[in-house]
Amino acid sequence: MKKSMIRHSSNTSESWKTLPWKQFQKELFRLQKRVYKAICTGDKRKARSLQKLILKSKAARFLAIRQVSQLNAGKKTAGIDGKKSLKFKERFELEAHLKNESGNWKHQGLREIPIPKKDGTTRTLKIPTIADRAWQCLAKYALEPAHEATFHARSYGFRTGRSAHDAQQFLFDNLNSQANGIDKRVINTFAKKRV
Repeated sequence: MKKSMIRHSSNTSESWKTLPWKQFQKELFRLQKRVYKAICTGDKRKARSLQKLILKSKAARFLAIRQVSQLNAGKKTAGIDGKKSLKFKERFELEAHLKNESGNWKHQGLREIPIPKKDGTTRTLKIPTIADRAWQCLAKYALEPAHEATFHARSYGFRTGRSAHDAQQFLFDNLNSQANGIDKRVINTFAKKRV
């Protein structure tokens, strides 16, 4: 009887808030760094096993649930199940569900919302459930460091921790009058062909 009371009382808002979030972030970053290093050295087998370890990590599961249910801009968007948010108890239940189904995840259907365009046509916005978003975030945590290792050092688009401001800063630093070199120029490789 005491065990069930402890289990029930551990799924409260206070227990969610007091989870060691900084420790979870450190643990996930450590695993992601190991994946990155394994890809850089060419050890794909080790990287794959580390990615599986991230998918099974308690820290990664809790961080993924926190990301989709509290931090994301679209956190209040309901999927096909109609849930706009998760209570604290449901967050713990989702963590247990992600743990049990880590190797055999089945996505639910997508909620489709037609959005009108300026030209009179419509495009369809498809929204996954909160559970599917948490699983996608968990998979992102495992895949992202492997892809970061293969990107070019001067690639700034759609990368975590990089933006157009970083590209502007690099150009400014290398093209200003104090930078080394006389023959400075910018070559636009995406120029449109004239007909």
